[in-house]
Amino acid sequence: MIAYITGQLTHKAPTQVNIEVGGMGYEVQISLHTYAQLKDLTTCKLFTHLHITGEAHTLYGFASLAEKQWFLYLLSVNGIGPRVAMSILSSLMPHELQQAILSHSVATLQSIKGIGQKAAQRIILELGNKVGKLITEQELAAIDVHDHKSMRQEALAALARLGINKSHAEKAILHVLRTHQGELSVETLIKMALKA
Repeated sequence: MIAYITGQLTHKAPTQVNIEVGGMGYEVQISLHTYAQLKDLTTCKLFTHLHITGEAHTLYGFASLAEKQWFLYLLSVNGIGPRVAMSILSSLMPHELQQAILSHSVATLQSIKGIGQKAAQRIILELGNKVGKLITEQELAAIDVHDHKSMRQEALAALARLGINKSHAEKAILHVLRTHQGELSVETLIKMALKA
């Protein structure tokens, strides 16, 4: 799987960019929000997802991990494919989508082209329990500012090896780092995260 691509932007359009990496050009489908962040750049880093079907291998790119995470969540909803997911992410920012689901706003989701009432209700029903567990990039950045980045990554990797779901592990680590006073070792962080 291709986790991300960093390279020279050789072509930009509102729904697609071409990125040259080591002499190879990658065509990447993007949302309007990602385009807005790339339109004045000549180089970029996109977090990617390779979607494979019988007809095509399509690379989707996102300016933020939060947007990629939401794309994957939307793909997990029955009846939502990559084109519809990109349409949703072009219409709503990740935090707006999260708010629409938390507030059960069928009307907000229905306002997006290609989303009817049943699809909107399915999104709310199937993603409702996951939304509360999501951690925003701003929260992660706030932790990283306090020099906890490498410790957080080590603890996250260890918890993943223990079979803990990534979103649960991130939330537990975030909770420990926010509430614990004083110095923490990686081992203590892992132990406290397991109890959180």
